[in-house]
Amino acid sequence: MHSLERIGRYRLERPLGTGAFATVWLAHDDELAALVAVKVLAENWAHRLDIRERFLSEARLLRRAGSSRVVQVYDIGELPDGRPYFVMQYADGGTLADLLADGPLPVPRALVLTAQAARSAAALHEAGIVHRDIKPTNVLLHTAPDGERRLLLADLGLAKSLAQASVLTLAAGSAGYQPPEQAEPGEGIDARADVYSLGAVGYELVTGTVPGPPGKVVPPRRLRPDLGEDVERALLRAMEPDRERRWPAAHVFADELERLAAASGVKPGRRLDGVRGRLGTGTLVLAAVLAAGAAAVTVTLVLQRPHAAEETAVKDSTGRVTVQVPAGWARQVRDSGWDPRALGLPSGHEPGLVVADDLAHWSDLRTTVDGVFLGVSEHGDVTARVNALVHSGCHDSGSRTFTSARWKGLIRTWNACPDGGTVTESALGPADGSTRPQVYVQVRQQGGGDATDAILRSLRVT
Repeated sequence: MHSLERIGRYRLERPLGTGAFATVWLAHDDELAALVAVKVLAENWAHRLDIRERFLSEARLLRRAGSSRVVQVYDIGELPDGRPYFVMQYADGGTLADLLADGPLPVPRALVLTAQAARSAAALHEAGIVHRDIKPTNVLLHTAPDGERRLLLADLGLAKSLAQASVLTLAAGSAGYQPPEQAEPGEGIDARADVYSLGAVGYELVTGTVPGPPGKVVPPRRLRPDLGEDVERALLRAMEPDRERRWPAAHVFADELERLAAASGVKPGRRLDGVRGRLGTGTLVLAAVLAAGAAAVTVTLVLQRPHAAEETAVKDSTGRVTVQVPAGWARQVRDSGWDPRALGLPSGHEPGLVVADDLAHWSDLRTTVDGVFLGVSEHGDVTARVNALVHSGCHDSGSRTFTSARWKGLIRTWNACPDGGTVTESALGPADGSTRPQVYVQVRQQGGGDATDAILRSLRVT
């Protein structure tokens, strides 16, 4: 594939994913100052008219759906070499598969997420479209302008209009999520095929395991004994091999999942943020305590730069981690590392530090504190764990992407905290696309400014 830097007015930043037929890029729309996703047909398929038509059909179906629950298409075009591309909404929160990186989810959260996926499928069905490949990697999380986390259905590469689906002759779908009628050529399908796939997604969210073939699915309570009988019954009904015995429609399945979630104390209309986290405000406590370990507070700063009156550079005890912080914050330092288990990652001892103007009250969101905690992690998925955080008593202002010469990643922000300040949580990885090291950064700050970006740009890990 020829090197690409721009596609039309879209400046390419990095690949988001590559499949057999296409590559999806994260790009910047310089005219509208917005991030978008650009999907480009692969060079080796450019001259296959049937593949080209399938590619363009996906864009048309996404546009036809026209729902806030489905990834939206903004533009379509053609490269100078003739390959088509289309420009889509960028979902910044990863996929349901990312949430599963650390195992099964809390049951109420899994029910709400599956219900939201079912609502998205129902929006497709109302537009006369059947997806045919619903699975965790095709269900995205997106931060809306109002800060709310929303679920979007994506990748309609196998989708068909319901009118066509009734006479389909080719098999389609992914193992574990594929209903029997999609596995057998010549079997027509309808919207209940997607209901089966949604049941499989819910099954995986509560068990952490992809279900077996149709008719051979292990009852989920064998894998998760604390699962309620009603939840098991709802999921297994969705995955009935006989479609006449399934939930009759995606919205009906969603109704049942929301009823079950409500019975567990989660309101059906509650935002995804409200049920996303296994961690709460206690994360502040854990991060600070585990960073401290048994070490005493170090008040001598390791090195300073020429503008020390404005900022100060601080190192951890291993010398691997250096970060610049506002000089007024750097009154106390603990540099003895951290245990990533504080964030729900695999346990261990990794480089890390916490620097603040009052470490004794770092964990108390009712007390005014300015400071930074950061820890390196060589294992697990820091982004998924940051996406799972909730800070009760603070206003969730949503998330945004961050890119610098060294790092790229996600920044989530909470403001109007009990102390009147702001908390940001960042998950970073190398800007060159390598997967390690990952860095978790937590910033507490007062006042109207936001020092997070400057702090992240200054970060060095060797």
